Amino acid sequence: MVQSLQYSIELVQDEARQLVAKGVVSRQQPIYTLCQYVPVREWPLIEKELERCDFMLRDRIGDLIGRECWDND
Repeated sequence: MVQSLQYSIELVQDEARQLVAKGVVSRQQPIYTLCQYVPVREWPLIEKELERCDFMLRDRIGDLIGRECWDND
């Protein structure tokens, strides 16, 4: 039996935040940049969740992850 993976917008945002924190991607890059870091078969599921939440692939990663909060302010 093939198990269907599910992606919540929160999971996608967390993954994007981790990539930004590591310096792998920039907040200014388009969301579709994230597809390079996701297995090919899983990207359509993520894309569907992004669309469900009214994000476009050309939107910036910064729009997806929102404002960053710093603990040392």
